[in-house]
Amino acid sequence: MSSSPAVTTLCENSNEVFVDVAKLLLTYADNILRYPNEEKYRSIRIGNPTFSTKLLPIKGAVECLFEMGFEEAETHLVFPKSASVEQLKLIRDSIAAERDQRLRGEQPVQPTARTAAALASPPSSESPSTSSSAPEIAAAAAAATASSQPVTPPPSQPSSLENSMSFFLTLQSNFQHVMIYETPELQQKARSHIPHQQLSSVAECKLKEAKEADPECKLGIEDFLVLELLRWFKQDFFSWVDCLPCSQCKGPTQNATALSPTTEDIRWGAQRVENHYCQSCRLSTRFPRYNNPEKLLETRRGRCGEWANCFTLCCRALGLEARYIWDSTDHVWTEIYSVSQRRWLHCDSCERGCDNPLLYEVGWGKKLAYVLAFSKDQVVDVTWRYSCKHPEVLSRRTRVQEAWLLHTINGLNATRQQSLSPERKKELTERLLVELVEFISPKKPKPGEMGGRNSGSLAWRIARGETRKADAGTSTQAAGYVFTPTEKEKSDRLLHVRYSATKDQYCRESNNSEVIQSWDQCVWSKESVFRKVENDWQMVYIARTEGSSVGKICWKFDFSQAGMKIKSVSIMASSQTFHSGKVCWHLQAGQSTTEFSGDGKMQSFQSLSGSSEFIVVAELSGGEEETSWQHSQLFRQSLKETEDTSFEILIHLEDA
Repeated sequence: MSSSPAVTTLCENSNEVFVDVAKLLLTYADNILRYPNEEKYRSIRIGNPTFSTKLLPIKGAVECLFEMGFEEAETHLVFPKSASVEQLKLIRDSIAAERDQRLRGEQPVQPTARTAAALASPPSSESPSTSSSAPEIAAAAAAATASSQPVTPPPSQPSSLENSMSFFLTLQSNFQHVMIYETPELQQKARSHIPHQQLSSVAECKLKEAKEADPECKLGIEDFLVLELLRWFKQDFFSWVDCLPCSQCKGPTQNATALSPTTEDIRWGAQRVENHYCQSCRLSTRFPRYNNPEKLLETRRGRCGEWANCFTLCCRALGLEARYIWDSTDHVWTEIYSVSQRRWLHCDSCERGCDNPLLYEVGWGKKLAYVLAFSKDQVVDVTWRYSCKHPEVLSRRTRVQEAWLLHTINGLNATRQQSLSPERKKELTERLLVELVEFISPKKPKPGEMGGRNSGSLAWRIARGETRKADAGTSTQAAGYVFTPTEKEKSDRLLHVRYSATKDQYCRESNNSEVIQSWDQCVWSKESVFRKVENDWQMVYIARTEGSSVGKICWKFDFSQAGMKIKSVSIMASSQTFHSGKVCWHLQAGQSTTEFSGDGKMQSFQSLSGSSEFIVVAELSGGEEETSWQHSQLFRQSLKETEDTSFEILIHLEDA
């Protein structure tokens, strides 16, 4: 039997089926080997009747094409110029040897057969919402996972063949693509770009702080390493591209009609090249959408596809268990397995977000349908982790039938896991069962999952319907965090909190130096504000969102429930303005309002003595022309000033 997993799977078919498919596969391979410079032999149209009826439904056939080196384009499978001809010949020869053996009448040993047609059997016309529920699907998946037998596929409906064929190729293409992350040479190249020792050192310090603050803390070193990797990747390494500046005048461009990819573009997986056109210079700036993470280590720019692709590679390069997440509503991200927490964590490098899976549905307003996770070992349907509205999601899952999807995923996993040890297979099964049980009960949104998208320009986010409510000009969005005293703070009669813009974290000094990540996690309410990182100038600050005339952010402190009142308050806030930009700081306590400056100096407020609660408010406005949003800034700080404090509040308390 062949050492190739795909050829091994192909061999499970009957002699007649195998010989027919082998003839087609060998024809595809031999044409490329004989005519290496003929483009017509390097692509296979997905809609071709021969491909869709004689090859696609056969178990292991498409897998063989991917192992040969074919990649998925929009309408074709393409054998790129960068693909290894030696690998193509290796798979070709393996198929040929098996075919010759069968033609001589030597019967191979047949593994347990799976129905060949199942991989492409399309859905029935019945809507999934009327036949099953999300919990039932999860339960069925759990049962199928625990069993060695796949789910019986539904009867074939030819009218839906195109849907199932397209979906199957999406599964195949992503499942094959993630294997590139496992290349030792590529991982080494990625590590050469990552400040591994620095990130690990910071992660170890933060883990130590967390353990000192909470001896029962269940987090591990990999949890903090992931947070540091997310920070470094967005802050220092990768950059977002809406439209590139004109290569001649450096002015703005617009994305026009696509350009043809060059041989070099195709070599690095860029089947699509955007044309960023300058109206002033009449010049086109090319933006190839590279799909090869090795190239992305050099270009270090793109949109969510490039970000997730390169970030997942970086995670694997550091030894983290990572998988690539594909969302059918046009977004991709990463998941990391936390060994200490024994669960998968959502990680979005574009947003620098961790463990906020409901962000897309609740914060961005996405209408989710299919969310799939791809790793080197398995494919998992993780849709239910990312939704708290399971019935709504289920009503949108109409592309393929649920039983078909479950059966197909089980088949792909069985093929990929053939070479794994029994111990590893058991570990994967146990993890999956825990995960599937988690999916059955929808979670409630957390404050960090309420916000809209940060990455991309305002126009781009509005066009995709992924803005914050405040971005679109509606009401203030409440984050709802309130500072209340802990038992230690009540005992010490002191609440002391600091925020560092560079680290993007709050440190609650009065509570065993408790650390809270992300500027918006401790906010009471916010309107049209976001955290801006300028990698070119190495600066960071909080500013208004583009197109907003006013931005507002509030922090709330409440001691009434603790039976305490304020003895004294001291505040240090830093803000900076340019041109006609304005920042107004004030305190609200009941009907009283007190203004103060954001000059970076500590100021005391005896007027709050005796109060039980107050709110700190910062309002940003003014500025000139298109960049007015940048002309009023909070907490502007150099990315190199890691020890500086941008915002500090010291509150002494007494019994009410």
